[in-house]
Amino acid sequence: MLYQYCAFCYIYICMNGVSYRPRYVRLHRTGELKERGMVLWDSLKNCRLCPRECGVNRLKGEPGFCKATSALKVASFHAHFGEERPLVGSGGSGTIFFSYCNLRCVFCQNWDISHGGAGTECSIEDLANMMLELMYVNCVNINIVTPTHYSPHILLALDLAASKGLRLPLVYNTCGWERVEMLKILDGVVDIYLPDFKYSDGEMAAAYSSGARTYPEVTQKALLEMNRQVGVAIPAANGLMKRGLMIRHLIMPNRVSGTKQVIEWIAANLPKDTYLNLMSQYRPTHMAEAYPALSRSIARREYAEAIRQAQQAGLTNLEIQGYYG
Repeated sequence: MLYQYCAFCYIYICMNGVSYRPRYVRLHRTGELKERGMVLWDSLKNCRLCPRECGVNRLKGEPGFCKATSALKVASFHAHFGEERPLVGSGGSGTIFFSYCNLRCVFCQNWDISHGGAGTECSIEDLANMMLELMYVNCVNINIVTPTHYSPHILLALDLAASKGLRLPLVYNTCGWERVEMLKILDGVVDIYLPDFKYSDGEMAAAYSSGARTYPEVTQKALLEMNRQVGVAIPAANGLMKRGLMIRHLIMPNRVSGTKQVIEWIAANLPKDTYLNLMSQYRPTHMAEAYPALSRSIARREYAEAIRQAQQAGLTNLEIQGYYG
């Protein structure tokens, strides 16, 4: 269904009292948002959007390590109520799940999307309309999931959607393994960074995430840049997050994720009130059962240990999900 977006968005803003102006609106109005999108688009000729730095010509149909070409694929888009509470509100987080992934973890719960590329090819205009549809159904943000390899498409679609009245905060929902050079192009575009910090040990990252040995140091640099851009995540008066850095850390069995070291790095290098979600839902999915260290769910004691370590490190803004196992 198509809507008269400009008229609708005016009515939406008046009826819902939306006063927050996302950061990308100014860049859209000056023309810089489209310019940045075109810079990223041109980089697809020699793709180095992610730390794999494949160098393939995606504009000629060559797939990168992530398996994506220049053809945009979207797995699904909908109001999602399973995200962190400050991102959900009453209308849900407006998630857009992109096909493929540059990390390709053996335990990925969405392996059919990230590894298999399940999804439908879409145009940039289609993507812009998805963003507007999500605003229409009262989602509280636009949450782009696994966005790195499609960042050119996203910026161009965001520019188009902004021209039609999109005014929701943009959530950049990423594995955390991001090149700082690319993040700087997103400065002023992204309102909320939602990165994973999966591993503190490069050997673990290499073993379980397709050779991504540089994951810890690259992600640490990325987190510092994200924090520089958007700062500490502090909810608005209505409890919703409009801006800031929200880190996720998935607790894995047998200390594979190096939780203690992850926590210590955050405590030493970022503000103590940095938002940290200690995620407890690990299950051995996809190929995980073939790896002994990953072949079971986490135990209650492992999650309790993570909570204790975070508290002892002085972190004060923790999302604690509960005990499993």
